[in-house]
Amino acid sequence: MNQPKVILYIAVSVDGYIAKPGDDLSFLSMVEKEGEDYGYTAFMHDVDTVIMGRKTHDWVVKATGAFPHQDKKVFVITRTPRPAMEETTYYNGDLVELIKQIKNQGGQNIFCDGGAEIVRTFLHHDLIDECVISIIPVLLGGGKRLFMEDGYAEKNLELLNVKSYEKGLVQLHYRRTR
Repeated sequence: MNQPKVILYIAVSVDGYIAKPGDDLSFLSMVEKEGEDYGYTAFMHDVDTVIMGRKTHDWVVKATGAFPHQDKKVFVITRTPRPAMEETTYYNGDLVELIKQIKNQGGQNIFCDGGAEIVRTFLHHDLIDECVISIIPVLLGGGKRLFMEDGYAEKNLELLNVKSYEKGLVQLHYRRTR
């Protein structure tokens, strides 16, 4: 049985921000194009678990009016305990233990949808197997950085794919080397 991979699939500005000040993700809409999902549907085909921060979750629900991962197991990482809703678990325990439990159950891949604190924790504990980083053609000049802190061990990556799109988005797909 293959263990699922933890894959960071995230968008970032050219200067490294995943959100504008105030956790504003509106800059992502600048690359929207009808019929183009930048490989998201294909990526999600091999995913059965989504891990995301509470701020990301709340923004997506507010922006879209619905939660898009209703067919997946979802863990929303939060400091404030909340009751589970359908397939969504609001989790405030140890992230390392959570990943171990999910991987030991087998299944498909685990989609890490941010935020920056979760990414930092995963990096510190060497839990990210692959990164798909979509670079949005904008310099934000401030906000929340994807790699917000120093202090994790150096990680060597192997480039698996690079793709550019008509709206200026460039997508980089890396695998961590051992």
